[in-house]
Amino acid sequence: MANVAVIGAGTGGLCLAQALHAAGIEVTVHERHRTPTGALHGYRVRINPTGARALRRCLPAQVWETFLSRAGRIGQEFGFLTERLRELAVLDGGPDAEPHYSAERGMLREVLLTGLEDVVRFGACFERYERTQDGRFECHFADGTSTTADLVVGADGANSRVRAQYLPHARRVDIGMVSIVGRLALPVAEQLLPERLSSRPNSVVAPGGTGMFVARHEPGTDEGYLMWAYGAGAHRYPADVETLPGDQLAELVDGLTGSWHPALRAMVRETDPGTVNAVPIRTSVPPDPWPATRVTLLGDAIHSMTPLRGVGANMALNDAALLARELTGSADTRLAVSRYEDAMRRDGFRAVSESLRAARMFVSESTTQRLLFKTVLRTASAVPPLRKALFAKLA
Repeated sequence: MANVAVIGAGTGGLCLAQALHAAGIEVTVHERHRTPTGALHGYRVRINPTGARALRRCLPAQVWETFLSRAGRIGQEFGFLTERLRELAVLDGGPDAEPHYSAERGMLREVLLTGLEDVVRFGACFERYERTQDGRFECHFADGTSTTADLVVGADGANSRVRAQYLPHARRVDIGMVSIVGRLALPVAEQLLPERLSSRPNSVVAPGGTGMFVARHEPGTDEGYLMWAYGAGAHRYPADVETLPGDQLAELVDGLTGSWHPALRAMVRETDPGTVNAVPIRTSVPPDPWPATRVTLLGDAIHSMTPLRGVGANMALNDAALLARELTGSADTRLAVSRYEDAMRRDGFRAVSESLRAARMFVSESTTQRLLFKTVLRTASAVPPLRKALFAKLA
């Protein structure tokens, strides 16, 4: 293969570029933002064992060691609490569980860019590609420049322009759920909240089709914080919820949690309104399989999912490792892409389905489903093998 053009310098695109560059395959990465920090938004990235294995396969040994030295290891406990902070279950993977990591987005971007300084071009906003007479692809950018490649990889996120051109029928849909998310400074959280709430990830299982996720994020290059996300069906919010300022969103959550434990309500009240925003939850719809060509997609560009399982970045890393393995192991690019896409569709859309199921359970208004879930949690908490299996499934 002569060269690969990766559109998008996100987690998956850079991971793929690292693997191809190390294998001696000519690769260029084209990122629409003008600086390495321009696209960084959102919260820290949780790297689960699937993502960590993919990173290790793709990164040169020295870069992998740099990641390990700078990422935080996450504890193996995951709690489930009622809205009154009664403990339903504390799940863990046991002493032999593979580690999970917490990576600040700026740090992860910096690590993934190591050694790729001449590979990544910032300020290159992709517009379209065209098939050339010799069967290659010419990618055109908003600044009037272009590049020609033998393989185009769309790694440009949930609103992928590559996907819009290549698979225009592949859709993302609103699932009818909105999450209101905020950050409480860690020193405040540690003084204000019970230790079990501020020291580990917790899912609050509340009645009436509502819930909350709370997770600690240790200091990296930024200040540590406790992230909380209140979720409910969109019908429970004002129609203009997405446009409300942070202070009004926090007041809205406070009103919706009137019967909850005072510590949870205090957590919301003490949060800086500037960190609070409303996020409509969307997911991709699996398209019918398509014939392989020398254009392909990875990560959110093809299988974006709800945040309920926290695996989106990990699936992008898994895609990168799968595609790199196929491209470096075959001289037939189309065959390599076909094998990759078979595995990517299987793994990626399984994660989409599981994530959607978790989101629907999170805001389910079925009393029977809620009671059954609580019973499963209490049973698992008392049976170590079941507790370990449920940790692997849910946490």
